[in-house]
Amino acid sequence: MNILWILCPIISFGSFVDAIAGGGGLISLTAYMAVGLPPNIALGNNKFSSASGTVIATAQYIRQKQVDFQVGLIAIILSFLGSSFGSYLATQYATTYLSYLLIVLVPSLAIFMLFKPDFGTARQHSKLFMVSLGGISGLVIGTYDGFFGPGTGMFLTMIFTSILGMELLKACGTARIVNLASNAAALMVFLSHGDVDFSIAIPCAISAIIGGFIGSRLALRIGSKVVKPVMMLVLLLLLIKVIIEHF
Repeated sequence: MNILWILCPIISFGSFVDAIAGGGGLISLTAYMAVGLPPNIALGNNKFSSASGTVIATAQYIRQKQVDFQVGLIAIILSFLGSSFGSYLATQYATTYLSYLLIVLVPSLAIFMLFKPDFGTARQHSKLFMVSLGGISGLVIGTYDGFFGPGTGMFLTMIFTSILGMELLKACGTARIVNLASNAAALMVFLSHGDVDFSIAIPCAISAIIGGFIGSRLALRIGSKVVKPVMMLVLLLLLIKVIIEHF
């Protein structure tokens, strides 16, 4: 059976999840690995399709004015730099210690979301505070994206709404543009090393665009009622991933 019949629906679903809450790479990267692609090709193809889906999702959030460009601009620049640095680190060091950290961090985040009733509710902060912290967040999460990757968009969304005080949908939209920058930076590294198989990447990118479009439209229409449950799903998938890989 042609592996595209397996990959394309899964990649589309991963992009659907990613457009709503981030973290769709957990699904798509697992699919690429499951069909037997070498790790470097799986990672490169995953970045190619993820970037494609994120473009269309980002466009939908921008169209509905659910992006804070003042916060996003500095975060984009630093996320781009961080992702490039993280991709370099990934070629030099193992990700084992980060995985152990995630085993503690992920359940903590899930508990935080469950027991914080105002999660996703807008709060007022000064623009200087939001821009400064947004830039730091972009640098740190961009580095994580290049180094390890899964859950990047979700972590950005959580930071933007929990710390910067953005309303949940605006946090999702702003996270998409920052995540797009880090995806592009990491993709450039993989492309320069020839780690993208275009015979697989292009059909999967088309599938990701479809999933990203549907997911972003659903999030914008229904709001936090769909975003919060999908974020919990992504946290669960991330926890399962790191546990299976290291225990």
